[in-house]
Amino acid sequence: MPQIAWDIAQIVLGLAMLYFGAEWLIAGAAGLARSFGIKPLIIGLTVVAYGTSAPELVVGISAGIRGQGAIALGNVIGSNIANLGLILAMAALIRTTQVDRQIVVRELPVLLATTALVPLSLLDGQVSMFEAGGLLGLAVAYTGWMLVTSKRDSTEALKHVAEDAAAAAVMSPQRKRSVLGALVFAGLIFLVAGGHFLVTGAVGVARIAGMSERIIGLTIVAVGTSIPELATSLVAAVRGHGDIAIGNVVGSNIFNVLLVLAAAGLAGEIHANLGDVALDVFALGAMTLFAAVVMATRRRITRIEGTILLLGYIAFLSALSLQ
Repeated sequence: MPQIAWDIAQIVLGLAMLYFGAEWLIAGAAGLARSFGIKPLIIGLTVVAYGTSAPELVVGISAGIRGQGAIALGNVIGSNIANLGLILAMAALIRTTQVDRQIVVRELPVLLATTALVPLSLLDGQVSMFEAGGLLGLAVAYTGWMLVTSKRDSTEALKHVAEDAAAAAVMSPQRKRSVLGALVFAGLIFLVAGGHFLVTGAVGVARIAGMSERIIGLTIVAVGTSIPELATSLVAAVRGHGDIAIGNVVGSNIFNVLLVLAAAGLAGEIHANLGDVALDVFALGAMTLFAAVVMATRRRITRIEGTILLLGYIAFLSALSLQ
């Protein structure tokens, strides 16, 4: 088999394993938490929030360990851009979505602040171990703050991510937990293996095609690791739960910076000249600011705003192709 074919096969296999791994991890963990009597709110703020960012986290750590910081950084920035310009845009195109006041008051300021941390972290040309540790500390603090301050029941948010665990409801508690535990374990195995295959295949394609690791990270890897967010948000939008789609995108973008970038930086220092990633940072900042202003002032995202976000994403990809 030609090397390029094997690399592409690894990318496809990695994407599939990341998708199923994230689905199994979230469904199993949510089911386990419920079986132990943990409140749906706590599950929603932890399992769902962290679970949908699991592919980005695994890929970021894998790339960091290999010293492929460009892929790790591109994965974070590219995933956040895709979350806004592709996932949020498509959710809005499906149905005009009302924005919950909690998102405007609590999450949007955090989203803007964490987005600003990306260029600030690169001012010295790298995401050092110290900076990565600081981001990780902020991730822990933000999670704790969410758990303390949130008053919104997230039962609806869990319905579509825990359906796979529903079949175990007729089992005895002990057997049910065993099945759900196996689901979590299988999900973790698939995530780790999928991350390995995706990064290995992406690097191989980049080298053969003469593409930079940065471009691969911003496109193939970024979109691939955003599949859980895409599936979750589109299903939510179709079912009329647009607020879940918005919350999923906003929460994922926050965790991608605070947790994924931190983990990648701790696994191996990320070196990047801010000037070299100026287009990426500008696109991320512009799309984040546009979405935030629309949500804060209009309290809804219509098909028009969704179209603008989608066109912005297409323009970003077009600009990348010219580099």
